[in-house]
Amino acid sequence: MSLKTHHPVPLPLASYKAQHVKLVVEGKLATLTLNRPERKNPLTFESYAEIAGIFRAAAHDDQVKAFVITGEGGNFCSGGDVFEIIGPLVEMNTVDLLKFTKMTGEAVKAMRACPQTIVAAVDGICAGAGAILAMASDLRVGTAKAKVLFLFNRVGLAGCDMGACSILPRIIGQGRAAELLYTGRAMGGEEAERWGFFNKLSSSENVLADATALAKDIADGPTFANGMTKRMLEMEWAMSVEQSIEAEAVAQALCMETEDFSRAFHAFAAKQKPVFEGN
Repeated sequence: MSLKTHHPVPLPLASYKAQHVKLVVEGKLATLTLNRPERKNPLTFESYAEIAGIFRAAAHDDQVKAFVITGEGGNFCSGGDVFEIIGPLVEMNTVDLLKFTKMTGEAVKAMRACPQTIVAAVDGICAGAGAILAMASDLRVGTAKAKVLFLFNRVGLAGCDMGACSILPRIIGQGRAAELLYTGRAMGGEEAERWGFFNKLSSSENVLADATALAKDIADGPTFANGMTKRMLEMEWAMSVEQSIEAEAVAQALCMETEDFSRAFHAFAAKQKPVFEGN
């Protein structure tokens, strides 16, 4: 059992051979699949660390412009593996427990820190740490069959896990987030779309294709500018309106120096659709 914060990951991501999750890089798009379908894709100590390592490496990858994260076999993720994680945690001392909780948080930190847009394709069970991975993504495409559960209190734990008390209220609002975190109840797919957790609903047959199409569309956009948008969305939560306006002035000025900004102007002048290259 390893509690390392991350695995060393070779660059570029296209050369990385994942051991505990499935990673496929095709052009500008990387797809990360949780692939233990016989148990609804639970996470292990190793897969937590590998996910963190992949997204840390993504911050230095110039080829990959967007991510899709999904689960194999009709479910997204059932959370931490009961026997491979929950059982061992009961036997750990405080020092090792803190190492574990910090290690799991690294996955969310890496997802939020990488410049690429992350689109989650969510079907079936999306529970515990699986719900956190969906929450930590930038966009979420779900299905009516999806069941999202922040079920930490059901196992005697607080709802404040891996950033849930910070990020979830930003997505669905404080009151709704509090309800889910206090009760641990399932949020159905249609409710999740109505509350804004899912950006759109798709069918089980098409959810991955729809999420992939959305990610590809973003990957074809001005990716430096998209990365700046992600960064500012993250930073401005702790800023006043005045600070946000000043920070966005700097961010936008930097984007105006890119070739993509120039390409967009010349394409508009020529009445053509701009072809962005991410620089």
